[in-house]
Amino acid sequence: MRFGWLTLSLSPSPEEDADRIGQLIEQVRFAERLGFGDVWLTEHYFTGESVYNDALLFASAVAMRTERIRIGFAVVQLPFHHPVRLAVQLALLDNLSGGRIDVGVGKGTIYNEYEFVGHGLRSDDSRERMEEAVDIIGRLWGGGPVTYNGKYFQVQVPQLRPRPVQRPHLPLWRGVISPSSFSECGRLGAPILTSRLPVARIKERWAAYEAGLDAGGHDAAAKARLLAQSALWRNIYVAESNAQAKDELSALLLQTRAHMMHVRAAYNPADFTIDPAMLNPWADPVVGDDEAVKYVLATGSLYGSPARVRDQVAELRDAGVRHLLCQTGFGDMSHQQNLASMRRFGEEVMPALDQADRAGLGVGPNKFRRAYQKPCNRRGGPGSEPGAFLFQKIGGA
Repeated sequence: MRFGWLTLSLSPSPEEDADRIGQLIEQVRFAERLGFGDVWLTEHYFTGESVYNDALLFASAVAMRTERIRIGFAVVQLPFHHPVRLAVQLALLDNLSGGRIDVGVGKGTIYNEYEFVGHGLRSDDSRERMEEAVDIIGRLWGGGPVTYNGKYFQVQVPQLRPRPVQRPHLPLWRGVISPSSFSECGRLGAPILTSRLPVARIKERWAAYEAGLDAGGHDAAAKARLLAQSALWRNIYVAESNAQAKDELSALLLQTRAHMMHVRAAYNPADFTIDPAMLNPWADPVVGDDEAVKYVLATGSLYGSPARVRDQVAELRDAGVRHLLCQTGFGDMSHQQNLASMRRFGEEVMPALDQADRAGLGVGPNKFRRAYQKPCNRRGGPGSEPGAFLFQKIGGA
């Protein structure tokens, strides 16, 4: 299996922001030393989540302090960025990192309307803004002059420089939930990520993706690479015992939810209503904390002693998961507590899965790394459409 590391950390006060930002850099470097293959940065503003706020600027610091780990965005909230500026920044990051950038883009948070208000926007037209931005970015990365006259953006650019290192363009990811979205992404040849997918449904969803790859006519090498990339996002917390892990993770999740509910109630404008279809027990304010935490523990978390978590990861591997994204920070968890859980996972869980892979029970990490870093073959029309592949944010904040 391949393991990625994802940060959605919270700084509890402005006075702690500087320390928390420095600690995040150290956590990324530690993740690289432990053998994680990629790090994924989130983007939120104004209330302490994603404490660095500017994920692109933070990624440049990560690129300079790391050597091998890939750097992904989960996600860039496109309405908050001018597409020409963003295309240039991402291309420069790809050069600074030596071709290590993965890009997830989305139309912006579906829960935190105050982030739009803070940028002088509202979310009503966010999808249209995103679609125009993606079109422009794709054209710029394609090379040559670009003239674009849209509803939100009118640009005329001689050419983009520097060009991205990765060709034909930076990898663009798409989040998936429904069976049809797995199939469609397979047909298009889009790398995928999913979040709270129960273990019982993983095999059928991965089978739908593979069927889509077959329907899209992708060759064997592209199919193997895309299946190896397919990622599942889980909360990870490893302690000395199962009971300790459950108690400590539950407390951290309660802190996270309390903060999340407070800032939405305090800062979302009165005329904003969250789409009921997007609410789950974790995000729905009418659901009690006990039920909400039980939901997250059951559907989106791996926790316990190293032995228990090894079994949980092995269950995912046996269901077909080859790329696990691990969120290890929650609430106002201390730096040392995060490092301790990461160390247990990196030293007592990951090596066991690595040995099993090398014994033929999965895809070995070196083979995976070669496949993962190979440029994507989009084969035909759909794959060459600028911005065809988007990583829409799933759940969370």
